[in-house]
Amino acid sequence: MTSIVRRPLIRSALLAGVALLAACGPARKSVFPPSVTLQEVTAKPGGVWHMTLRIRNNSYAGMSFETFQGTLRVGELGGVLLDAKIDQDIPSFAADVATIDLLPTAEMSKALAELAAKGSSGALPYSIDGRVSATPEKEDASRSFPVHGKNWLSPVPGIPDTYRSP
Repeated sequence: MTSIVRRPLIRSALLAGVALLAACGPARKSVFPPSVTLQEVTAKPGGVWHMTLRIRNNSYAGMSFETFQGTLRVGELGGVLLDAKIDQDIPSFAADVATIDLLPTAEMSKALAELAAKGSSGALPYSIDGRVSATPEKEDASRSFPVHGKNWLSPVPGIPDTYRSP
């Protein structure tokens, strides 16, 4: 009868030992690709677009964001290159913004003007594709994450030449 009692006791001690060893290592937080979307676009005199990018950290760890490089497409038109320096620490599951000025193509400016003529009922699709570099907390090296986003721009009622994404 003592051997019957000993076996579960030995198994329990082994399982407890394995659990203690597993707890000794450093806790690693899961890191997932962030998302980058347009929060707001303001068409300035001279044709420049002042854009607010929304960077969302989708990870369980805070990250230090450095740069974003990508392409903005409006509607079915060709893309324009984006290059933004972010330099922001964003906590886990939080978001922050970065601004960038862009000189759009003539076709992109025309599409935005046509959208403005439709008023608040209009919407213009856009997409952002690229890479964002960031260093997750407790890591020494920066990583490059792919980002792909699609949404719509709509005119902001009462604020001329300003468009927002939901």
